[in-house]
Amino acid sequence: MTQPTLHPQHTALSLAASGVPVLPLRRGKVPFGNCRACAENACGGRPTMKIPGPCRCPGVCHAWAAATTDPAVIVSPPWAAAWRQAVCVGYHPGGASLTVVDLDDADAIAWARTVLPATRTVTTTRGEHWIYRGAMASRNAVRPGADIKSTMAYARYLGPGTGTVTALPDAVRALAVKKPSPVRPANIAVPAGAAGGECPHRTPAYLDRGIAMAEQRITEASIGIHATVYATFLAVLSTHGRCGCLTEKHTTRLFAAAQAKGESPRHCTDAWTNARTRLGL
Repeated sequence: MTQPTLHPQHTALSLAASGVPVLPLRRGKVPFGNCRACAENACGGRPTMKIPGPCRCPGVCHAWAAATTDPAVIVSPPWAAAWRQAVCVGYHPGGASLTVVDLDDADAIAWARTVLPATRTVTTTRGEHWIYRGAMASRNAVRPGADIKSTMAYARYLGPGTGTVTALPDAVRALAVKKPSPVRPANIAVPAGAAGGECPHRTPAYLDRGIAMAEQRITEASIGIHATVYATFLAVLSTHGRCGCLTEKHTTRLFAAAQAKGESPRHCTDAWTNARTRLGL
């Protein structure tokens, strides 16, 4: 099924009326970047994000967390400017208690038809979206050619699809379960001061300054964003990747900064994984 021919804003209003939180997507099929007041997460983020914040910015800030079902917001002047540049509509599956299994190629589709229960499907540029009723954690690359988009994620709206939406099966939930990390070799270097005392990187000022500098480097990049994100992730991991200082809170901040510059969740995950691999983590 091809993308609807309605203006993106009209499509968004229709989806919002059915309870699906929506947002405009710009060229590249990515969210609009944060406004200056929200740069580097200075506002604290949307209340719907993993790290709750006070942001009430009227603009389309904070990627998926900006998604809304409020028609007054969708037609508001700040959003109207975004709709004029939008190429398609995005939506927050988790906000509508949905999960999208994003299948990128024929092999992934063949796998899904063998393993997963039938549900509503939507044809995409490269493959299919399989939509289930129920929300869960989002995960990229759960298997070759397959991503899971639900909470803290967005998906492109490409039409209503065909078939009946069925309940989220355990087979999909199981895909998102992280496998235990392999035991690290005993000869991994331990940062100075980590033995016999608290790791110096855990000093809030030290670690926060490092993460803030990394966010700033990504935010200020004007060209070569892919290379900048990778180099920044590599620098952060080389300093903090072996001592256990980095938490999910820190990686969320870095990924948010990268996605605000137009990086997709998949590119962020790939850059992070490649940096870890290069450092042997």
